[in-house]
Amino acid sequence: MAKTDKYRVGIIATHPIQYYAPWYRALANRPEVKLKVFYCHHQGPEDHARSEFGIPFAWDIPLFDGYEHVFLRNVARHPAVFGFFGCDTPDIMRIIYEKRFDAFITHGWRTKSNWQAIDACWRSGTPILVRGDSYLLARHIFLKQWMKYITHRWFIPKFDAYLVVGKRARDYYLYYGAQEKKMFFAPHTVDNDFFAAHKAAFQPERENIRNIWKIPKGSVVFLFAGKIVPKKRPHDFINAIKMTYNRCRQIFGLVVGDGYFRNSLERKVKKYNLPVVFTGFLNQSDMPKAYTAADVLVLPSDAVETWGLVVNEAMACALPAIVSNKAGCTSDLIISGETGEEFRCGDTRQLSGIMERFILDPEKRENMGKKAKELIDRYSIAASVDGALQAIKYVTGKRREEPFAGR
Repeated sequence: MAKTDKYRVGIIATHPIQYYAPWYRALANRPEVKLKVFYCHHQGPEDHARSEFGIPFAWDIPLFDGYEHVFLRNVARHPAVFGFFGCDTPDIMRIIYEKRFDAFITHGWRTKSNWQAIDACWRSGTPILVRGDSYLLARHIFLKQWMKYITHRWFIPKFDAYLVVGKRARDYYLYYGAQEKKMFFAPHTVDNDFFAAHKAAFQPERENIRNIWKIPKGSVVFLFAGKIVPKKRPHDFINAIKMTYNRCRQIFGLVVGDGYFRNSLERKVKKYNLPVVFTGFLNQSDMPKAYTAADVLVLPSDAVETWGLVVNEAMACALPAIVSNKAGCTSDLIISGETGEEFRCGDTRQLSGIMERFILDPEKRENMGKKAKELIDRYSIAASVDGALQAIKYVTGKRREEPFAGR
């Protein structure tokens, strides 16, 4: 590549995602990069309802501004973003052969479209970079685990570079034979500036926001935010609120989101007369209101939660977090006693005890929020794009100066 040329970079993505759009925009804004994103499926409001959100909606932030993109022809019999065959875009193979990208990025390998891109890169000699968030805590039956080991040991070492979103993803790649020298820290991130700025704007209205949601004055508010679905284990949150309420009447639960567990949760709250309110789904521009009203985030998810970007959002708003040890972000974002606390997934008694400690020590709670904000500033879009650019330079013949580094 001539010194005056830009790196021609392609990315394949299943569909527009609110967390990835700012990352694409920032990468495209780098003067040495010419980026084009190839989407496999145009997800409408009804698709969101079918994909666990529980209601139809459209994101209220720009998903396409600031970078070049195109929607591929999806020939899947039942087009969708879930399942291997929901995205089938054979045109990406021809595009990769014709465009001769300097580097091509795939978000994992879970759809047919991902594999069409990966295969085309291998056949055409196009450097292929992977940015996924799989990790080793998700266990399977022995035969499936053995077959996965054999197949993954075959294809994972064949990637030209790895955009590592966190420590557990790094361990995953290493386990399946990736070389550490090909790893570049490109952490999972949200638009920290967006959330911090909106939190600051809403802060003077904190009491009014709490009043709208009928939060009693003096309450310590624990926030559950996300799809109300099995992998998030929302019942653990409600059960922990119930246990803690017996000892600490200041506790209050704020549940933001929707999903097919919502009705059963509301019935339980009503049955036991618990101090919990359900806001329903909040779009991106309104989420900072929840972080303004809350004191602590709780993420009780199981191992299907490969990261938990809601923790990034909360920390950008200077909230500490209590996170299950099975959630993928725990190793990176939770420093016990500093940015939050970790608990054993499903252990509601331990979760309740941690909640009680947060209630009884407001000064420590506030200090932990400040430290959480300091930590998440290092998990920024700029840091993630820097890592991606280092990887792009690496696969195009340039070498970085420093090895992979996490937190």
